[in-house]
Amino acid sequence: MIRRLPRWILYGSVLLAFSAGCVNCIALLGFANTAVSHVTGTVSSTAAALVQHQMPVWSLGLSIVAAFLVGAMLSGLIVKNEALRLGRHYGLALLLESLLLFAATWFFMRQHVAGELLASAACGLQNAMIATYSGSVIRTTHLTGILSDIGSALGSRLAGRAVQWMQFRLQVSILLAFFVGGVVGAGLFLQVGPLALLLPATVVLLAALGYVAVEQWGGHDSHVG
Repeated sequence: MIRRLPRWILYGSVLLAFSAGCVNCIALLGFANTAVSHVTGTVSSTAAALVQHQMPVWSLGLSIVAAFLVGAMLSGLIVKNEALRLGRHYGLALLLESLLLFAATWFFMRQHVAGELLASAACGLQNAMIATYSGSVIRTTHLTGILSDIGSALGSRLAGRAVQWMQFRLQVSILLAFFVGGVVGAGLFLQVGPLALLLPATVVLLAALGYVAVEQWGGHDSHVG
């Protein structure tokens, strides 16, 4: 359970959730109208497309899921699936994610399927990179687990049981950041089209630089609670 929440974890989680919400809405509004920040719905639609013999939809869905998997594999190679703490190679992973999103922007502008795949790989990398802190799983590219934990905490509170307010605060912050990212991403897409992807790509780049700065000058905050 989270009893002490270092600022770098809170701010980083909020920035990455904002970015993921932004990317997912842009992908949904883009030429393929497909989500990229999570795979549950994509797997279901791919299964339905297979049964209905809609091969183009099936192949696109399968490719997006595979790209998400490749992104997660890259995270495993770079930072491993371990507890959050300073000193791991998050800066490198975030830089790679940013590059994937910048490249995805170029392909989205040309309505090329590679844009969807690169964006999905970026989300897979980000989702696998964020692992655990104080026994709590932290995810920033989808909200199913986050919303379940929030609901469970509220139910526990109604039943008169203690709630881990630091954990609750983090989860609510991620939920709101993802939603705000979606609103901003959708609004920006309606104004400038696929160039809207430059915003989350830049946000992730800034997160990478911010992590490097914290790692260099904020080592006292690296203890895993």
